Amino acid sequence: MKAFLKGIVIGLAAVAFTGVVAAADKGTPAEATAMVKKAVAYVKANGKEKAFAEFNNPKGTFVDRDLYVMCYDMQGNNKCHGANPKLIGKNLLEITDADGKFIIKSLIETANKGKGWVDYKWPNPTTKAIESKSTYVEKVDDVLLGVGIYK
Repeated sequence: MKAFLKGIVIGLAAVAFTGVVAAADKGTPAEATAMVKKAVAYVKANGKEKAFAEFNNPKGTFVDRDLYVMCYDMQGNNKCHGANPKLIGKNLLEITDADGKFIIKSLIETANKGKGWVDYKWPNPTTKAIESKSTYVEKVDDVLLGVGIYK
């Protein structure tokens, strides 16, 4: 009986550890906020052209696990996207989530207030499932910079 209970305890510990490892693979709200603040400082120090090139570099300092910087102007034109370069240059103002929420319009509205979080649903590229996502945005000059996390 002790061997059986020991096996269950070891099994539960392994499952719990797997959950901790999986959680460590995901960015946190604090890490997303810190990356946006770092990106804002980078734009101010280096200019938008150089900054956007760095933000678009998949091996650069602005991509970490599932965290990456995205940039939009106030008309909804994508200026950089650390995870999907096919979006760069496209106007995504009318894009909606699975519930019909206007994502980019919400990001712009929040950025125009200075900074904040926007919640929406989006496909997780790792799980392929529609998941709750939250993106922290700040406005710098005439663009917004954002980093999102899956909840």
